[in-house]
Amino acid sequence: MTAPRKTAENATRVPVISAHGIGMTFLKKQPGRIETWLRALGAPLAEPQGVRALDDVSIEVMKGEVVGLVGESGCGKSTLGRIIAGIMPPTAGSLRFMGKEQAEMSPLERYRAKVAIQMIFQDPFASLNPRKRVAEIIGEAPLVHGIVDKAGLSAYVDEIMLKCGIDPAYKQRFPHQFSGGQRQRIGIARALAVKPQFLVCDESVAALDVSIQAQVINLFMDLRRDLDLTYLFISHDLGVVEHIADRVVIMYLGRVVETAPTEELFANPRHPYTQALLANMPRISTGKQAFGSIKGEIPSPLNPPTGCHFHPRCPFATDRCRSERPALRALGPHASAACHLAEESAR
Repeated sequence: MTAPRKTAENATRVPVISAHGIGMTFLKKQPGRIETWLRALGAPLAEPQGVRALDDVSIEVMKGEVVGLVGESGCGKSTLGRIIAGIMPPTAGSLRFMGKEQAEMSPLERYRAKVAIQMIFQDPFASLNPRKRVAEIIGEAPLVHGIVDKAGLSAYVDEIMLKCGIDPAYKQRFPHQFSGGQRQRIGIARALAVKPQFLVCDESVAALDVSIQAQVINLFMDLRRDLDLTYLFISHDLGVVEHIADRVVIMYLGRVVETAPTEELFANPRHPYTQALLANMPRISTGKQAFGSIKGEIPSPLNPPTGCHFHPRCPFATDRCRSERPALRALGPHASAACHLAEESAR
C-alpha cells in the first residue's frame, strides 16, 4: 500500500461541507393517525421514545482534504455520512455546501449541490441493482443529468471504467459476475460518473480482503490527485484511516469526542476513548502485543449516560464527568477534544 500524498495543508481553505449542531433522532415507534389526532387535540399522551443517533455534531471538511470519521459500530458515523450526502434530513442543526445552506440556494444551486456530493456504500452487492448491466449502472445518472448524450455514452462509460481499473470489455455483465473488489470499483465508477466534488465513503473497504483493500485505497488516492476530490472516509479501521486521512474525527455514541491531524492524533491522543482505540490497534513494529477490549459495553442510545457518554467505561472518570457534559474545546492549533481531564491538563 503506497502512502497518500498529503495535500490538505496546501488546499484552498474553503469548507466544502460545514455541519453545525447536527442532531438525528429515530423514533422507536412512529405515531399512528389516531395518536397524532389525539395529541393535536391536547390529549395527555406519552411522547414516542426515540433513539438519538447524533447529538449536536459539528464537522467541517475543507476542499482537497480527506477526513477520517472513526468510531465503534452504532456511534452514528454512517448516519452522519447519509445526512451529509443528502440521503436523509437531520432533525436538528444546519448543513452548508460551499458556505450556503439549502434554503439560501437557488434551484440550480441545490441541483448542483446534490450532484456534487456522492456516496459510496459499504456493501456494493446490496447497493448495485442486480438486474442492470454495468454499462447502465454507470451510465444512467450522467445521461439523466445531461453530462453526456446518448451518442457519447458508451465511450464515456469506458473512460470512467478505465479510471477505476475495470476492463470496459465487461460492461455488459451483471454485478453478480464480478468479485467483491470489482463490484466496489463499479460503485466508485457510478459515483464518479456525475463528476462530483465530494465523496462520502461509508466503510468502503471494510468488506474486502486486505490485499484488495490496499488496491482500492490506492485507487481512492489516485482519484483524489487526478480529479481534485474531497473525501469523508468513514471507517472503524484505524490502520486504514492512518494511511488515507489528513485529519481524523473520533465519534462515540452520537458525539464527536476528538479531532486532530492524523499524525498528531496517533502520536498524542487526548481523549481516553481515542487512547483505548489506539492501544488495541495492531502494529507490525510492536511485535508481541496483548490486546484487550475497552472496559464495559456501549450504553444503549435509548438511555445514554448523563454527562460524558464515555464515563461508564473510562478508567479516569470523575464526578464531574458523570454530571457535566464536556464541550469540544481546542487543545492546540488544530486539535480539539471533549474531555474534562484533557482540558484541565492543557491549562
